[in-house]
Amino acid sequence: MPVHSDVAPRTLGVELRPEGVVVTYADGRTTMYRGAPTKVSGSLTTNPGKETHLLVTDPTETEGVMLYVNDLKTHDEILEDTGVGRILLDDGDTEEVFPGVTVRRTGDHRTTIEADPETARGRVFVFVEDDWGEESYEFVPDSELDR
Repeated sequence: MPVHSDVAPRTLGVELRPEGVVVTYADGRTTMYRGAPTKVSGSLTTNPGKETHLLVTDPTETEGVMLYVNDLKTHDEILEDTGVGRILLDDGDTEEVFPGVTVRRTGDHRTTIEADPETARGRVFVFVEDDWGEESYEFVPDSELDR
């Protein structure tokens, strides 16, 4: 059985399009997280059993870093080749993964992300998916939430 560990992320290409967010991995491949992200503020808690991918862009919105939270499917070597990072948290652990972005693992297999885009100095996206679908979110200031 493979052993999984934390993997440091590298800078990736990012393209924000009306139809979704395109990420270009370090190995040249691309993926698109489809759809306009739902705007959230403060914190977001995922449902149990969901894969959680966190993307923080730089101020130009053309580069960013991606981090998988508690991913146990992807081998370390693949993450290292693609430039995607990984953080493994035990239940109850909390860690600031980027300035202004904190990830917490609760005892019920949920992940809570708290983010302040101003402190992060870029856009903060969370992609939550499983075999049945995917959802995307973007952290924004309270003033930008749809009312």
